[in-house]
Amino acid sequence: QVQLVESGGGLVQPGGSLRLSCTASGIRFSIDAMGWYRQAPGMQREFVASIARRGTTTYGDSVKDRFTISRDNANNAVYLQMNSLKPDDAAVYYCRAERFSVPKFDVWGQGTQVTVSS
Repeated sequence: QVQLVESGGGLVQPGGSLRLSCTASGIRFSIDAMGWYRQAPGMQREFVASIARRGTTTYGDSVKDRFTISRDNANNAVYLQMNSLKPDDAAVYYCRAERFSVPKFDVWGQGTQVTVSS
């Protein structure tokens, strides 16, 4: 069974940086897409960024030019470098891994808290 574990969240001041990591275990087949989503209290879960197996990236409008997603296929890991953090970036960040061909899967991590405050 595929499981995702996130790490790297914490408290950072506005303008600061954090790097989130997510590692998948229990993998027997390649992962097509890996991504990050976030959810602030009282808000819907929001797309942050995704990266395809070959490296094509997509970003949400609110994080473009500030966040960078990358992945390590050999280690089934995905990373999110977050720079110029704003209070609005505070949320629980979730990692997602998808495989689109059989055997398909769509797995989420448990989340890691990011707090942006002075």
